[in-house]
Amino acid sequence: MSRARSLARHAALRAVVAASGLVAVVLTCVAAVGLLYQVAAWRTPGTKVLDALPLDELPHRSGSGAIAFVAVWAGAAVILGLVARSLGAGRLVGAAWLGASVATWSVIATTVSLAIVRQTSLAPALHAALGLRAVAVPAVLCGVGGALLGRPRREACHRSSVPLALLVAATGALTLLEAVLPAHSRFAVVDYLAPARVHPLTSALVAPLGIALVALARGLRRRKRRAWQASLLLLVVTSALHLLHSFNAGALVTVAVAVALIAGRDEFSAPGDPAAPPRLARRAALLLVGLYAYGFVAIWANRVTADQPYTIGLAVRETSASIVGMEWNGSAHLTGEFAEWFGVSVFVVALVGVAWLLRAWVAPWRYRNLLEDRERRVAHGLVTQWGVDTLSPFALRADKSYFFGEDEGAFLAYRVVGGVAVVAGDPIGDPGGFPALFAHFIAHAHARGWRVAVLGVSEQRLALYHGLGLQSLYHGDEAVLDVAAFSLDGRSIRKVRQSGHRLVAAGFTTVTLPAGDIVPELRDRLARIAEDWRGDQPERGFTMALDSLFRLEGGDALFVIGLDPAGEPAGFLHFAVSRAGSALSLSTMPRNRSTPNGFNEWLVCEAVAWARSNGVRRVSLNFAPFAALLAPEAEPSGTRRVQRRALLALKGHFQLDNLLLFNRKFLPGWERRFVVYERRADLPRVGFAALAAEAYLPKLPSLAGLRSRLPTRRSRRRDEPAFARGRT
Repeated sequence: MSRARSLARHAALRAVVAASGLVAVVLTCVAAVGLLYQVAAWRTPGTKVLDALPLDELPHRSGSGAIAFVAVWAGAAVILGLVARSLGAGRLVGAAWLGASVATWSVIATTVSLAIVRQTSLAPALHAALGLRAVAVPAVLCGVGGALLGRPRREACHRSSVPLALLVAATGALTLLEAVLPAHSRFAVVDYLAPARVHPLTSALVAPLGIALVALARGLRRRKRRAWQASLLLLVVTSALHLLHSFNAGALVTVAVAVALIAGRDEFSAPGDPAAPPRLARRAALLLVGLYAYGFVAIWANRVTADQPYTIGLAVRETSASIVGMEWNGSAHLTGEFAEWFGVSVFVVALVGVAWLLRAWVAPWRYRNLLEDRERRVAHGLVTQWGVDTLSPFALRADKSYFFGEDEGAFLAYRVVGGVAVVAGDPIGDPGGFPALFAHFIAHAHARGWRVAVLGVSEQRLALYHGLGLQSLYHGDEAVLDVAAFSLDGRSIRKVRQSGHRLVAAGFTTVTLPAGDIVPELRDRLARIAEDWRGDQPERGFTMALDSLFRLEGGDALFVIGLDPAGEPAGFLHFAVSRAGSALSLSTMPRNRSTPNGFNEWLVCEAVAWARSNGVRRVSLNFAPFAALLAPEAEPSGTRRVQRRALLALKGHFQLDNLLLFNRKFLPGWERRFVVYERRADLPRVGFAALAAEAYLPKLPSLAGLRSRLPTRRSRRRDEPAFARGRT
């Protein structure tokens, strides 16, 4: 019984609040109209708003100056917005309530007024009232007042960004549809709602406006503040064009979407690139200089078509008018064919320039790899202490940025490619801080408009990513040798064993040196071997390779060098050392093209022998993409069978199985690696970003790259000694 009474009291209270709100709306509207009567005699510049004064139909007396009209109703909007706030209405609810209430009052008052003064029935009076700016403008201003002054949400909720983005995209699609469809085949609703009906100038803006709104919807979906600003500006311009003609359904749609964006402005808090404004200012200055230079030259070259002498003032006036579209149908001071195409050409170039500026304004943050020496030292210390994964040393590449936890007890290495923040491997550091670290990184990426993907994820860390709502996809297997269990005995490994015996018999020897013991002369020789082996191919690798032979110094890297019978380096294996994981991770294995078959297999066996004698437990070989699907004994079912067939069809073009066949010779253990991503829709972007990060996509050479390919003179003494002769 008490619950029923409580509900009844609550309903009665809500009814009282609603009634008081309606009374406030009516009183404020009456006061605004009364104030308009008081200022009607004032002389204000500008046009008049017709039928703004009810029951006053004397010639030229029913209108009010536009400035005074807007000022009075703007004040009423502020008052009503404060009323809505005091009654507890939220921004969106307040905007809808005030806009609808004021529109209803204005329609009723104006309809009755027109019916009385014009001595007509209510139906034609209502039809005339619905198209008046005197009815539309107060409702729009009061709706904006509710959107601006309504109560904000106590807690941030980013759910409304999606429907608002869809509304903007639908408005843009409707505008674009109107531009694409022929006039005789347009749907009636499209032809009625689209802004091309408003003014002939807007016909040139219809398609670009629609494309811009659809493109901006993506930024709205990501809660980008600048996308919200640009969308609101375009919608306000479109609404203004509608209202300048009359108030119709098209104006209602664009105004409603614009007011909804104003009400939901807190949803769009993701900042833009702070470096964009200076860049945008430079682009805008360049655009204006280019437009006016083009206008000055074109008018001077065609000055005989002008009805007055050529002056700088004439060129400025004509070019400025063309930029804003005022000379779309020709100029009053120019004649002939030049007058027909000049205004159009300037306007089109200006339109393209505005699109260029808009794209720069809403673009995601530019990725900048600016690491301080201190950050690299901290990252190196964490890799040394905590880097148990065989991929951990590769986080120290120079092309990666670091994202640290709050206490710098853990970090992850990443690079942004095509708007995707590609993380290389699992986080490194104290595992207890991984969930918070990665959650903060996701927020950091989303604030910059980046998607997140992780390459080379170990199976042990999948639960971390799944707990954060991410998804995973099998990528391949890493071949890892157990040093204690590795043996060259047995029939299954006889080919590797025979290759080693054959090379030793031919006089080949090995020397194993840490990076810190490599003398400069030997460094140059090894770098030359790597360069000749790579040829014109780029330096590949991002997740499981180093970007430079001597990126890791001292004992952080190991070289297993094969020497030919003359004691000259013929090839080598380059390993990154994981002290925390007691492992060697193979980075590259270049060699001279004249080395015998089995050379790399022999060096791998020598590396395992060195690891055994130095207490290293594991040796990581190459990563084999999709090894579980390409293995001869694999019999996948369902979707995996389709994937296997596709991979087998591609392997001849991309040599997907080469690394798998090489790794299988050593009978390794296989550690599965995965790709982690946010949504299935991101997979195409993630795929391209991963290929670009690993340098598998074509890249235009830079000037520095072209200079590096120019032939250089290399002096080499004929009597220089062989390196480490006799050392094994």
